[in-house]
Amino acid sequence: MQYSYVLVTPARNEEDYIEGVIESVASQSILPRKWIIVSDGSTDRTEEIVLSYARNRDYIQLIRMAEHRGRNFAAKVECFEAGRDLLKGVDYDIIANLDADITFGPDYFEYLLARFAENPRLGVAGTAFVENGGHYDYRFTNIEHVSGQCQLFRRKCFEDIGGYTPIKGGGIDWVAVTTARMRGWETRTFTGRSFFHHRTMGSGNSSGLLVHFKQGQKDYSCGNHPLWEVFRALYQFGGKPYVIRGLLIMSGYVWSLVRIAKRPIPEELLQFIRAEQLRRLRQKFSSPAGRIS
Repeated sequence: MQYSYVLVTPARNEEDYIEGVIESVASQSILPRKWIIVSDGSTDRTEEIVLSYARNRDYIQLIRMAEHRGRNFAAKVECFEAGRDLLKGVDYDIIANLDADITFGPDYFEYLLARFAENPRLGVAGTAFVENGGHYDYRFTNIEHVSGQCQLFRRKCFEDIGGYTPIKGGGIDWVAVTTARMRGWETRTFTGRSFFHHRTMGSGNSSGLLVHFKQGQKDYSCGNHPLWEVFRALYQFGGKPYVIRGLLIMSGYVWSLVRIAKRPIPEELLQFIRAEQLRRLRQKFSSPAGRIS
């Protein structure tokens, strides 16, 4: 069975990267049924570039959101939903949230569609990625998480989780994938393929050391267990800037904890996340082969 897919790409001022992702999609061995590119009030050449390709590719459609909107992750969800609204009359099996700053090989989607066809319980899938010349170290991460730059959802799964949650501070990809597992779906990063991410994660909304502090705030917002966050921060001591990176992540988490910041996720999901994390910690310390992110 050959699965069909559609794409939605929220994009704001992506003139430096969007041509690369368009060329990647155009070269696919299996093309999407439809690709909605949503310009979030872009003021550069993003829309001009998209329209130049759309003239000769009827599966590409550009829509534009209102100008002067704040750049945050909740706005990204609004853009995605605006794109999904235009897909209501389209017959498809898989829907993908595709960032505008990535590139990949010509069999990328064919490979992932095959993984869905093999496993009817697979709800969310993606692949490993390369950033700043280096692979993410999958010895130390949860292979069940799927990075937000390119997430493919079985249509039924996306409907089951109620779509993305509009969280201004980020973590929408994490919440979506974890909610899918809570609903009984399997989620998986497959390392048989990779995409290239051309902008450092988190740099779109923050810069410098602030990125790491905000990561800690996001970890709190998304429900990380305090004990899990301690080990996460210790692991991050090894990343540049050494030690400071981990301290900033922990500081952001503690800052939100002390302020008793409101979490944008339901209690059911919070408990599920923490149960998963504590289970993984027990596995880590009870087996030499255990892994932790």
